[in-house]
Amino acid sequence: MNSAKPKRDQDAPREILPIFRLRSARIPMTIRYAALLAPLLVFWQAYVTFVDQTLLPRPLEVAVAFWDGWISGRLASATWTAIGVLATAMLIGTLLAAFLAVFAIRTRVGDDSLSLLAVALGPIPAIAVLPLLLVFFDAGTDALILVAVCAVVLPIATNLRAGLLGVNPTLLLAGQNLGLRGWSMLSQVLLPAALPHAIYGLRIGWARGWRTVIAAGLVFGIAGSGPGFFTDDAGGFLPVPDLFAGLLTVAFAGILAEATFGLLERRTVVRWGMKSGP
Repeated sequence: MNSAKPKRDQDAPREILPIFRLRSARIPMTIRYAALLAPLLVFWQAYVTFVDQTLLPRPLEVAVAFWDGWISGRLASATWTAIGVLATAMLIGTLLAAFLAVFAIRTRVGDDSLSLLAVALGPIPAIAVLPLLLVFFDAGTDALILVAVCAVVLPIATNLRAGLLGVNPTLLLAGQNLGLRGWSMLSQVLLPAALPHAIYGLRIGWARGWRTVIAAGLVFGIAGSGPGFFTDDAGGFLPVPDLFAGLLTVAFAGILAEATFGLLERRTVVRWGMKSGP
């Protein structure tokens, strides 16, 4: 009898937390994010105004540089170039990853090969492969695409393999009873069941590829040997507000990509009951 009351008191925070999370989830995501960013902007402005006016630009100066960069087309051209490179790399990398994942679940050699690639090449940053690629390719778009492919293949392949291997055996038996074999089993049962892992792999692959493309573009721009995404002149230095504007552009591209993957999840795996929504 005496232990019941403390147990209820101990469990009370666990009961309150889901209710608080549910109420906060009803607030639109844009408002929640704005509430988090507003104090940071206020602190930034206060720091520049009262502490140091030489190192950091004012938020308004960054906003003006961002607007001018897009109106003039400089930031727009650089951003679309980077996105085009990454989109091509994602297409090539996804096809290669799908082949590696299917080969891995079908054969022992394929599984060992993918495991070896993940262990041996996983710790190596894709940007480290860039000097090697420059030996065989001229410094340009082809080298950027290849280094981005190196960044996206393994995350997509390993997550897709995990999803395919984790398919419920009941689904496989149901597919076999319906007469599904080979490609029909893969396309109608295995791939849809592995979709949550596939989307997660695409999300990780995009993030790694985006960082790699931006880093490689900066290397080319500084060296003066290829397309530099956020520099005016090779080896030159932009004003600090313009540098911040470039960083904001990279960040906004990441936010839009994350929103796209979130929408894809809600329209597929969340709607199908394969994953709970946020």
